[in-house]
Amino acid sequence: MMEIPINTLHLFEPLELKLIELLKSLTREDWNKPTLAKRWTVKDVTAHLLDTQLRALALSKNYVGETPPNLNSYQELVVYLNQLNADWVNAMKRVNPDALITLLESTQKSYIDYLHTLKPFDRAAFSVAWAGEHESYNWFHLAREYTERWHHQQQIREAVNKQGIMNREFFFPLIQTLAENETVIKVIINGEEGGVWQIQYQHQQWNFTTSTRNTPTTIISLSPDTSWKIFTRALSREAANERVTISGNKELGQPIFNMTSVMA
Repeated sequence: MMEIPINTLHLFEPLELKLIELLKSLTREDWNKPTLAKRWTVKDVTAHLLDTQLRALALSKNYVGETPPNLNSYQELVVYLNQLNADWVNAMKRVNPDALITLLESTQKSYIDYLHTLKPFDRAAFSVAWAGEHESYNWFHLAREYTERWHHQQQIREAVNKQGIMNREFFFPLIQTLAENETVIKVIINGEEGGVWQIQYQHQQWNFTTSTRNTPTTIISLSPDTSWKIFTRALSREAANERVTISGNKELGQPIFNMTSVMA
């Protein structure tokens, strides 16, 4: 039996249970708080999670709903999907938070059951376009779906200051998925006191590298003063955000804010 490069299927159920637990703990004020998802509030992000869950269930019944237009480029696909998402979120503004939770919870098991029917090495219904693939296996489609569920839940958690999925169990598969093979992250600590470090993702693991063969996917730049304060947890996430510059794939740069190099 072939080994699945990134196995995320077993994580969907605990991740989704944590989502419901989180949503049930929110106050009325929490639902209206802004998130990192640009103009979307906590309620908007929750509505989007419901949308993707229901779309998957529709696909399980071979139902698409509407035929997408002819798309000739990746950018056209992004524009189309953004509009599709916005239409749903705007319509769901009429729905109260309790109803959103009920809808998510009542369709959760069917959604996860459907994911378990997908054979890992069969061709996925949709390719993982952001990875440059025109055809993808289901295992990669599932990993992509996992990153979608994880990062939107984390956006809600950031907005309401409730952690719970920023740990190795849930986070490492996310980074495995987002990091294509031979992805390179460069960390630059500016000034005479600083230096340059690179870590490379290769053969399912991260290692330091001095090679300049691959162009960095993500570049993180910060001052010496900011670096020691982040690594010793002397800065809040909000303060650190203002002091760190991340270019390229910004998602891959986010772990810098959670690094701790002392017993704290």
